[in-house]
Amino acid sequence: MRMAYRMGLSGSTLSRPFGRPVRPRLLATVESPLPGSRPAGMALRAGHFLVHGLKLPLAQVDFAAAAPMAPPVERVVHGFAWLRDLAGSGTTAQGAATAERVLGAWLDANRGLGNNRGAQRGAAWKVGHAGHRLLAWLVHAPLILSGSDRVFRARVMDAIGEHATWLDRHAGKADTTLEAVAAWCAVTAAGLLLPDGKPRRLHGEAGLAQAMGELVGRDGGVLSRSPLAQIEAIELLVELAACYRATRRPLPPQLTAMLQQLLPPLLTVLHADGSLGSWQGAWAVGAERIAALAAAADVRARPLVDARQWGYQRIVGGTGDRARTVLLMDAAPPPLARDALSGCAATLAFELSAGAHRIVVNCGGAAAAGGEVPVRLEPLLRATAAHSTLVLGDANSTAVKVAGKLGTGVGEVEVDRRRAETADGRAATQVEASHDGYAARFGLVHRRTLALSDDGRLLTGEDLLVPTGRKGRRAKVSYGLRFHLGPGIEPALLAAENGMTDGALLELPDGTCWRFHAPGQAVTVDESLWVDGEGLATGTAQLVLEGTLARDGAAIAWRFERMETGTR
Repeated sequence: MRMAYRMGLSGSTLSRPFGRPVRPRLLATVESPLPGSRPAGMALRAGHFLVHGLKLPLAQVDFAAAAPMAPPVERVVHGFAWLRDLAGSGTTAQGAATAERVLGAWLDANRGLGNNRGAQRGAAWKVGHAGHRLLAWLVHAPLILSGSDRVFRARVMDAIGEHATWLDRHAGKADTTLEAVAAWCAVTAAGLLLPDGKPRRLHGEAGLAQAMGELVGRDGGVLSRSPLAQIEAIELLVELAACYRATRRPLPPQLTAMLQQLLPPLLTVLHADGSLGSWQGAWAVGAERIAALAAAADVRARPLVDARQWGYQRIVGGTGDRARTVLLMDAAPPPLARDALSGCAATLAFELSAGAHRIVVNCGGAAAAGGEVPVRLEPLLRATAAHSTLVLGDANSTAVKVAGKLGTGVGEVEVDRRRAETADGRAATQVEASHDGYAARFGLVHRRTLALSDDGRLLTGEDLLVPTGRKGRRAKVSYGLRFHLGPGIEPALLAAENGMTDGALLELPDGTCWRFHAPGQAVTVDESLWVDGEGLATGTAQLVLEGTLARDGAAIAWRFERMETGTR
């Protein structure tokens, strides 16, 4: 049946060879377990889209497929992500009028969906946007089909049918694997919720299984290494699972297994307060959204601590939520160009949090550029200098290209994780990793060692530059070692006995203090920024160690230590 459907036989012919055509309708009402953003939904009811702090009045939005839009705006407007937000802002009756108004404007700007190829060009007809759009229409159908206008309801049902038919043919032609997953989820959902849908459902399930196999690595992390892509994949499967439940069909075993595999890597890159770390273009998605997503997935999972292919190392010290310290480290090469979405040159960068506060962060938020964060900052937020790691020659460890892609640079990362002791005898977990991103240009390999004590009160680090080949013995090269600080931390520089400023006192918003110390290094403070859980830029500070070094190598040691209450 799947083969015959793929060859062009209609679902009605295969399901009911001698039956009459069935009137288009939805067979069930879906209840999505995913909550939307209430502020974004309320803003929409007030007359404007709210995209990462950017307000777009509905009357000024050009819904045409080819209208130029920033990527975050595209995802909201053409992917209909706003339907979930609208559903989360009130009852169906309160949101239906707004939903019908916006959908009507979009349909008016994109007429002739089924037969006019010219109408199927532009951003609106990216396979991923079309998949998200159809899935949103099916899952949130009460918002767009509960009105009394029969003509409008018929028009919407026609659009749903045309989208499903279009995605039948184009789901396998997506630009990225994640877009293909969105398209196949929509095809499968249409097969569940539209009449005579069994052939389409079988067709969609087969395509989805293949796409998921290409999206995810052995340890369950998406190959783009993007936490945002991991979240999107889980959300797609959660909404598809809701469609199965609505039609009282059992979930395919592979769907349950994939949800069980996707959640642990996402938990790996969460901080002590449950919010997301800033990796590969992600912003600091809040703990509430992550917790709601984990609850909606309805699987029991624990974080991975040593995810070699996903590429993130996690070390936890201390006990209890308020005393717990979490260290996250990027210990893998950047994603391949074909997999990268908002690829960042972040190899060997780390983040550190204690309780509810972040001490060391990466700037993050490249994927939110186009909202309040200007588009011109997008390549800068993906650069090595926007991450808490070492930069040689003011160059990226991996070349940052346009459209979220990456070029040459880091090709190999070696990682060793083991138990160790700090210099003062504390038990600790240590990760030692190295990358070759600067070997071709400067003849130096960057090796970083991080050790977090079991009590979570001490992080020691060393950045070692090891010469490789003949280039390593020539001339000198500049370096910059950056530690971007979390929001609300104002560092106070400390002077050593010889007068050199080699440390800083960091007072967290809750009153606890940490001391940074880099013996023999001149520490300075510079401006930085951090993109928060709403995709908004917040001004912060960074500690910087700068200088020049001979190409026969160098070692830079440093430490972060929590101070006892009342000491300085």
